[in-house]
Amino acid sequence: MTRIAIRPCPYRESEMLRQGGVHPVLARLYAARGLTDPKELSSELASMIPPAGLLHIDLAAVFLADAITAGKRMVIVADYDCDGATACAVALRGLKAMGANIDFIVPNRFEYGYGLTPEIVELTAREKQPDIIITVDNGIASIDGVAEANRRGIEVVVTDHHLPADTLPAARVIVNPNQPECGFPSKHIAGVGVVFYVLLALRAEFRKRGAYETVPQPKLDALLDLVALGTVADVVRLDPNNRILVAQGLKRMRAGRMHAGVAALFRVAGREPRTASPFDLGFALGPRLNAAGRLEDMSLGIECLITDDEGRAWQLAQQLNEINLKRREIEAEMQDTALLHLDAYEPAASSTICVFDDSWHQGVIGIVASRLKEKFFRPTITFAPGADGWIKGSGRSIPGFHLRDALDLVYKKAPTLIDKFGGHAMAAGLTIRADAFDAFAAAFEEVGRSWLSQQQLERVIETDGPLEDAYYTTAFIELMAGQVWGQGFAPPVFCDEFRVVSQRILKERHLKLVLEKNGARYDAIWFSHVDSLGERAKVAFRLDANEYNGVTKVQLLVEHAEAM
Repeated sequence: MTRIAIRPCPYRESEMLRQGGVHPVLARLYAARGLTDPKELSSELASMIPPAGLLHIDLAAVFLADAITAGKRMVIVADYDCDGATACAVALRGLKAMGANIDFIVPNRFEYGYGLTPEIVELTAREKQPDIIITVDNGIASIDGVAEANRRGIEVVVTDHHLPADTLPAARVIVNPNQPECGFPSKHIAGVGVVFYVLLALRAEFRKRGAYETVPQPKLDALLDLVALGTVADVVRLDPNNRILVAQGLKRMRAGRMHAGVAALFRVAGREPRTASPFDLGFALGPRLNAAGRLEDMSLGIECLITDDEGRAWQLAQQLNEINLKRREIEAEMQDTALLHLDAYEPAASSTICVFDDSWHQGVIGIVASRLKEKFFRPTITFAPGADGWIKGSGRSIPGFHLRDALDLVYKKAPTLIDKFGGHAMAAGLTIRADAFDAFAAAFEEVGRSWLSQQQLERVIETDGPLEDAYYTTAFIELMAGQVWGQGFAPPVFCDEFRVVSQRILKERHLKLVLEKNGARYDAIWFSHVDSLGERAKVAFRLDANEYNGVTKVQLLVEHAEAM
């Protein structure tokens, strides 16, 4: 069941924003998303939260500055997704610019597991002989891995943003806004953002030591295209601080001041950097980087981001594109299989979904979980075979159901069911025994039933209500495209009543419409929907500028419609 709702918009806040010089429609949109002060709209670097707010960041800066000065050998251990790849590239570029002897390693996740495992420490020690390991976008749950590094005399700096367990690893320094007693206001900063902050603190420490009295200091703002890419691709909440990081990165991309790998990813995806948007980063560039970590080796993606050779970057971007095409094929097959498994599934009778197939690929189960969650609007975990009787699960959730906390509750109630788990509110991963699948699915469903009401299991399309006729223009679309929308700061969706002038099926998959309101007619399209509407309909839609034969017209992209 899906229904259209209108976000409440506090009139006073909206009016204050408008009086502060914000466009009247944008003032309404911002107020409905919780903004109260025009200052929160600043996208200038000077408005960022200062690094000092991150617990232990000063200790990390001093420790790294001493290590660089002493010529110690450092190795970055990165995560396997786009956030991990960009965090690794940012750390490598930034630390090198400050004189570090630095390298990286991204072992095969299917062979060595997630995070800084003892096996990865052993491999890193053997291949790289580091004095120091720096984790990026992982490490907060790596208690055994850090212990193994300590045993070998390797010091560990953990930089991460994931939620910690009750026990923290015994690392030399941990920088993570979500660790206990850290008062950093932006709890939703991505792994790449945490690393960027560490670099800012390290540069400040070197400045304090007089390192840049005779030489120019490194320009860390040059890394913001990578920070923006990782932040958007990791689907973290775009709070005011994250919006600054993303806005600054997009500004660099639109001006053509981006790294060779980022430019190559735009080109291979057929997107235009001059009009770069969060959508491009989340749905065009991010998936091509993620595909490498899902199916092959994320070092390909990292190399694409750290090379300054345009020819090599283009070569790597093409390889990443090929891997992504392969990922799509595998995903489509897995989705078909999943729907067969769920043939008899009754959403009305269940609060959660758990599916396992022994032919599935570990690297793609997260995407399949996401697709099933979208289709059925239930917290979903999909499982693929691991090694020696284990299976790996990847989950995606719906608003109001904290997935990591749900797994924690299952673990506390039945400690033998889950071997290990970790993640966020909306996404998490776990490992269980294959023969425990049914028991786990039942325990997970029990949590779902106790936590979720029928109302929460109803999909709600949140909209911003009607849009005044004067703003159905390409100029207004351009104004909206210049803002930073994303997770937790949803792109505008309007809703209104229209007369349905005409409708036809396009390519056997989409509904093409002409809608009329107050005498004005608009082309509209409802993708992946073929059921016709009546003469009048309530339509939730996004505005889109559609270019055809050199003419740009306003088009409505239908999110949902109800016949009236």
